Amino acid sequence: MNENELRVFIDVVIDYFREITGDPVEMGVPHVQEGRATLLDHTGLIGISGAKRGGVMVTAETETLRDLATIIVGDGGLDDEEIVDMVGELTNTIAGNVRRHFGTSFMISVPIIMQGRPDDLRLRLKPPVFVVPIDWRTHRMYLSIGLEDSGVS
Repeated sequence: MNENELRVFIDVVIDYFREITGDPVEMGVPHVQEGRATLLDHTGLIGISGAKRGGVMVTAETETLRDLATIIVGDGGLDDEEIVDMVGELTNTIAGNVRRHFGTSFMISVPIIMQGRPDDLRLRLKPPVFVVPIDWRTHRMYLSIGLEDSGVS
């Protein structure tokens, strides 16, 4: 993955938060993941196939997802399942919007949602994995992207 492709992901996240929440989002400096993946309370993972192969992951704390879900669906008493689903929706929206740039050969899977911070989790993100901190309001979450060219066009 090159710098221009990484920029597409960053721009999609900035646009998402501006459109959905009306609030600015600060994107931290992308860095290459070393060691284990950073995992927070809830993680959404989308597999990528086609011209690119690998995955996209968003991880966030429960309160972050609660605040985001409240903006989207209102303050009508969100249940735990709706809050957990929010990380999958966020990951899916980011990957789907990035697909507009990469085209129809950028195929995305259904999001896998994980809770907690399992020690034995093996992610199928293709190295190098780029991690981008996302600061929204008082919250921090992380976007991780690990893609490689697959040779399929």
